[in-house]
Amino acid sequence: MRVFVLAGEPSGDRLGGAMMQGLRQLHPDITFDGIGGPMMAEQGLVSLFAMDELSIMGIAEVLPKYRHLKRRIAQTAKAVIDARADVLITIDSPDFCLRVAKLVKAAGNIRTVHYVAPTVWAWRPGRAAKMARMIDHVLALFPFEPPLMQAAGMECDFVGHPVVAEPQATEAEIAAFRTAYDLGDAPVLLALPGSRRSEVTRLTPVFGAALQRLSQQHSDLRIVVPAAAPVADLVAQQTADWPANVVIIDPNALEKSTAMAHKRAAFRTALVALAASGTVSLELAAAQTPMVIAYKFNWLSWQIISRMLQIDTATLVNLVSETRVVPECIGPKCKPDLIAQRLAEVLAAPDEQNAAMVLTMKRLGQGGIAPGLRAARAILDRL
Repeated sequence: MRVFVLAGEPSGDRLGGAMMQGLRQLHPDITFDGIGGPMMAEQGLVSLFAMDELSIMGIAEVLPKYRHLKRRIAQTAKAVIDARADVLITIDSPDFCLRVAKLVKAAGNIRTVHYVAPTVWAWRPGRAAKMARMIDHVLALFPFEPPLMQAAGMECDFVGHPVVAEPQATEAEIAAFRTAYDLGDAPVLLALPGSRRSEVTRLTPVFGAALQRLSQQHSDLRIVVPAAAPVADLVAQQTADWPANVVIIDPNALEKSTAMAHKRAAFRTALVALAASGTVSLELAAAQTPMVIAYKFNWLSWQIISRMLQIDTATLVNLVSETRVVPECIGPKCKPDLIAQRLAEVLAAPDEQNAAMVLTMKRLGQGGIAPGLRAARAILDRL
């Protein structure tokens, strides 16, 4: 069996790695081709080109690289066809992945699976019907998504979110982490400015200014920044003028197992987190860490996106738990004073988010079959 799998960013690489492991477990005689990152490489994938080229977010950010991305789309579609894959599995990154799938469908009858349903419940509901022209089967992360995909004409299975299967830090790992960075018993605030270069560049100045204000009220707080490997150097540069004693967890400078243990411990030991909008809110919920979500868009992107939104919250914990307990500072509200105020409020009442975080994990499949294996089963069952 030959599978072409395509991911465009770190979250997709994580999904792809777990799914590929599940496929190999269920169907040992399998060959993988495609594009992915380190977690997919661990399952035997040799990436057609570096996945980092596709980690672009925002309309204004994509436009300058449009011609290059168009060439990569054509190159990738040709590789799928030449490989004579039994199935093409695209993971998230719809602007790239669905264009590849469209070319592949036009050239033959290769089955197409898309992992991560489009957020039609948030904006641009017409995307589902358009996607049905080139996608046969959707793997959904959230339990409320299958009816939306099926109504558009695609097969769809809820397979759970990978965050529920990820290990949490032990007390020993937390103690080792605190010792490694000389944190002692100091209270920890987690800062998570994103995994894309464009996000880090936009958010770190705002985050830094907010934390400077907060540190005037909470001088004992230690700020910990677990950087994503592709942007670790940029994070170090951008946080140089943050409040004193900032700790950067640089995965490029550590053994992989150590870096992962330090990240787990940072998530688990933090009193509160300031995070970019995205799946990181679910990682924080899994670690039972209260949070404030902040995100600043490019001006043009915000003008377009804000007019298309159909929801009143962008935070997944709020959506899955059907609450609004996680504060947000998004778009024009992504300002240092407001962020600092929201962080102070969460520090004063950190337990208010607990029930919503527990409910979120339960609804995403915690305690059941691992999502990667569940996704693999759904793919094989429908082939």
